Amino acid sequence: MAYRIVAERKDETVRMDRSSALVAVAKARVWASEGWKVTIIVGDENEATPADARRLSFV
Repeated sequence: MAYRIVAERKDETVRMDRSSALVAVAKARVWASEGWKVTIIVGDENEATPADARRLSFV
């Protein structure tokens, strides 16, 4: 399973892909603590944009 992390702040956007849920959540927490709005998109790594993706947001 793939985890895409999208971090946004002002006019900046950073995207990262991780295969580990633990690493994805840890990175999201660090980015969120620095003032970024972070979304983790959970989906199948074989699809570019999973139709049934689940999202978890950190603000």
